Amino acid sequence: MLQYPDLKGQAKDLQDQFDSLWGRLDLEGKAKRLESIEAELSKPEAWQNPERLTPFLREKSDLTGKIAQFEALRASRDDLDEWLAMAQDDASQEVLQALQDQLVVLAGQVRAAELATLLSGSEDASGAILEIHPGAGGTEAQDWAEMLLRMYRRWCERHEFGVDMLDFLPGDEAGVKSVTLQINGAYAYGFLKAEKGIHRLIRISPFDSSGRRHTSFASVDVYPDAGADIQIDIREEDVRVDVFRASGPGGQHVNKTSSAIRLTHLPTGIVVQCQNEKSQHRNKESAYKVLKARLYDLEIKKQQALRQAEYESKDAIGFGSQIRTYTLQPYRLVKDHRTYCEAGDVDAVLDGDIDPFIRDYLLHFHAGK
Repeated sequence: MLQYPDLKGQAKDLQDQFDSLWGRLDLEGKAKRLESIEAELSKPEAWQNPERLTPFLREKSDLTGKIAQFEALRASRDDLDEWLAMAQDDASQEVLQALQDQLVVLAGQVRAAELATLLSGSEDASGAILEIHPGAGGTEAQDWAEMLLRMYRRWCERHEFGVDMLDFLPGDEAGVKSVTLQINGAYAYGFLKAEKGIHRLIRISPFDSSGRRHTSFASVDVYPDAGADIQIDIREEDVRVDVFRASGPGGQHVNKTSSAIRLTHLPTGIVVQCQNEKSQHRNKESAYKVLKARLYDLEIKKQQALRQAEYESKDAIGFGSQIRTYTLQPYRLVKDHRTYCEAGDVDAVLDGDIDPFIRDYLLHFHAGK
């Protein structure tokens, strides 16, 4: 049975969280910036060069969404105050249930708004390019890479992000040798940057007839999708283009024509390949999209003086370098080694429920700035 004193205590804690958060949201400042952008867009001469307006239109969309989100948050706080006042006069179970429901709604909105304050990097609002590469271990590691692929696709479904497969190289017996996804949606990169690193799986191998426990590794790389409006200078003489036949299953046209593309950016050593499309032109277009995203990511790191190595110069995909461990045997637990966030429902995590890990990473990263 719901008790008014208990709910009143929960409401007080939530009100304190709201008050602490509200000043950081800067709703007034965002509203003024939106007015400034709308004034700029209303000038007739502004539309003479539509390409120049792309960043303004993106910022306007972002600000409009955030203002609506924060105004809904404030309205929910007002609703909570009203239900508290009502419950003080009438502590019936019907009123207390409505108060508890409002507490749940406001708590979720506070968490979402808190995340919005953490995604303030210049590239956080971008879509994402996500790559998965299995470590050593053959079929075991390739199967683990495919499990991660499913996990991220399910996470994208939960958040209504679009997913395009840019490259897919199937494993010899099962799983994948490599996969590259383009993830479309506001703040996809801001969230998924938490996933960049090496992921470890401990389980009883379904490929081992002796039923022994195996450890598998896979690497996840995430880059901001540069987008068409970002100017990345890629000179033709700086790129070596190799054309080859696509491998793996996929129909006679895919395998009997030289449609796959490999790009090597000579100044940086970045290598990108795409073979998922039947058309050489489409594969080349996708490969350049990924190359552009990786060069953009590299430039951002230079600007921020964050000297992180790219995929080719990372730690070996093996013991001691993982960011997260997924244990299925002898117990069931997912643990992030950067934030110490843990989850016992491994099946839910592998089905895309990774938001607690992302949230803790963003809080941890933001606190360390």
